[in-house]
Amino acid sequence: MQPKLRNSALTALLLCAGLAVGCSKPQDRGVIVGGTIPAIQLSDKLTRQGSVATLHTETDSGKHQHNINQQIVFGDLHVHTTFSSDAFIMSMPVMGGSGLKSPADACDFARYCSNLDFWSINDHAESITPRLWQETRQSIRECNAVSGDSENPDLVSFLGWEWSQVSTDPTKHYGHKNIIFLDTADELVPSRAIAAPRAKLAKAPLGIAAQMMLALTDFENRAFYLGIQGYYDEIENTPLCEQGINTRELPADCLELAADPRALFTKLDEWGFDSIVIPHGTSWGMNTPATTTLDKQLNRQQHDPKRQILFEVYSGHGNSEEYRDWRALKKDGNGELYCPAPSDNYLPCCWRAGEIIAERCSAEGVDTTACELRAATARKNFVDAGISGHLTIPGQQVTDWLNCGNCPDCFLTPMDHRPGTSAQYALSITDFEKPQEPFNFRFGFIGSSDNHRAMAGTGYKQIQRKRTTEAFGPPSKRFEKVSQGDPLDPAPYSIPLDLDGVGLINMRNMERQNSFWLSGGLVAVHSEGRSRNAIWDGLKRKQVYGTSGDRILLWFDLLQGKQQLPMGSETDSAVSPRFRVSAVGAFKQNPGCPAHALNGLGEKRLQWLCGGECYNPSNERHVIDRIEVIRIRPQVASNESVNQLIEDPWRTFDCSGDPMGCSIEFEDENFVDDRRESIYYARAIQKATPMINADNLRCEYSEQGECIAVNPCYGDYRTPASEDCLAPAEQRAWSSPIFIRFAPTNILKKQALFQ
Repeated sequence: MQPKLRNSALTALLLCAGLAVGCSKPQDRGVIVGGTIPAIQLSDKLTRQGSVATLHTETDSGKHQHNINQQIVFGDLHVHTTFSSDAFIMSMPVMGGSGLKSPADACDFARYCSNLDFWSINDHAESITPRLWQETRQSIRECNAVSGDSENPDLVSFLGWEWSQVSTDPTKHYGHKNIIFLDTADELVPSRAIAAPRAKLAKAPLGIAAQMMLALTDFENRAFYLGIQGYYDEIENTPLCEQGINTRELPADCLELAADPRALFTKLDEWGFDSIVIPHGTSWGMNTPATTTLDKQLNRQQHDPKRQILFEVYSGHGNSEEYRDWRALKKDGNGELYCPAPSDNYLPCCWRAGEIIAERCSAEGVDTTACELRAATARKNFVDAGISGHLTIPGQQVTDWLNCGNCPDCFLTPMDHRPGTSAQYALSITDFEKPQEPFNFRFGFIGSSDNHRAMAGTGYKQIQRKRTTEAFGPPSKRFEKVSQGDPLDPAPYSIPLDLDGVGLINMRNMERQNSFWLSGGLVAVHSEGRSRNAIWDGLKRKQVYGTSGDRILLWFDLLQGKQQLPMGSETDSAVSPRFRVSAVGAFKQNPGCPAHALNGLGEKRLQWLCGGECYNPSNERHVIDRIEVIRIRPQVASNESVNQLIEDPWRTFDCSGDPMGCSIEFEDENFVDDRRESIYYARAIQKATPMINADNLRCEYSEQGECIAVNPCYGDYRTPASEDCLAPAEQRAWSSPIFIRFAPTNILKKQALFQ
């Protein structure tokens, strides 16, 4: 008979003893199983990736060949293990998770499952205790130790963390940033991860009694549940570092905080180690207040142009590239927030809240005027509640919201897309604090996974949604209350939401987000070799691009006389610039795993870690459908609207369908007449193939093109685990931009005299 559980430490200890399992055995870094990839396999991969490196074109501008001394290497600079508190709780077996995943698991996955060239670990600093940071550093060194020749390793592993700042106040919200370090030795990296402040430190989401109940109910996984309290106690018991002291003088056993980017950059300067800072998930509305923009970060205090040089345009959280001029909320002449009406096929969720209440009201037979008043109140309540607005509608379900908040014509939109924090918006704005020295963002573009299951580069196959994305929910109705609680009964009234004392994370619409989780992207580097330093140098040069998961090959060059400047370059010009873009589709995948993966990990670990599916390229490539070029002209005055400055696409070039790739050239004939800086980048787009959650909420449309019903892709038992929610989408690669300032010939001549 199941014992009666009481919420007390004594009861917990007695139950732990009775189950013969330690309650607080801490997570450790795990054990790396796989050794170095066999040399013949590494050589084959290099040959495949470099087989089209000599692709060139010969046109009126002459013959320009790609740098054959370079190779393209693929990686993932955004990987979490269950050292991160959100990853930890998402790994709960009763929620469909697979249990703890260590840094060692991440190492084996990157080497054998996804077969990457490089990766980085980026657990949330807010939950990285001093012990976990030491475990992380040691595991990354161990992963590098089995990589073979340091000049030609099978895998380069970088050390880092994520600074995860959020605020419900848009003037104080700066978002998430990954910090990556060149070195891994203890004396060459910070002694502590640097976290963003939290109103409350992470606490166990389940009480001790619930933990014990789960251990008894799901006895096979009892060790996980009995370790929950110890995991969160370790975080809570870590003292905060004293403020106002140089980071090098702080003790190693405290949790260090940086309230905003300025404080973070200051602390990194105090350490003085070579690092890169990468904003990511910027337009993901689950974390980002509706009226937030990147303007407040574009100044010499909150932006470090030496470190913050890359921007993650795509991840498992969606696409943060595209700008639109609609907004989820707006301000009136008095600065008060209000709910805008729908426009351009965009339905604000605040407006949908009013529609839901109006529909319920009408169904009760109430007159139209009264229902309109209730709808107006519902819209205001939603606006006041911010990102928790969905909870102002009693009994709300995912299906009630239709496709509100979606960017209807964006590629794989994030949930509740925020255009003012997109990559295109970032490149279009200018800081005029010093009018004679305008200040701009100069980002290179990357993709990565943001995977929370120690699985770097999961986008190699669009399969096993419940493993390769963040899909989260109980696998059976038996555990439904663990995730969903007891919803209020539907009512015709909206209710104000009291946010006092309620944690931000617990108020987000996680259930709806399940329809937007993707398998994630990759970062590609044009590198002079495979060594750590060679890859790092490519990242620092911004000679990088992002992909939506497929290993598309992409080159984007400025043809400047006899010179050839690659993506990421900045230059001056007095003449119209000419460019070349070349792209080759990714290899189609064979099922299963190659023999060397089975030999390296063993059948049992291969199945547990990779799901029996690895990066396993055939000899056939996908076809590039077209190449799109985007032109952005940054502001030259503070009152200049960005709406006309972002031209997407500016040029489109159809490809012939040649499996060996597509190469085009073009010129900006208006550059000299415009007499202003222009920024260019390219998208190489493959022919459509099935992708997980590509149709996110799976709308049913009316004849007028309006979404009238949805079929969400749930994270729980309501959508079978075997259903991958596939829909056709065009995989793509985004080049880093090329930045060209207009400079008349006489200025260029004067500059040459001093060079």
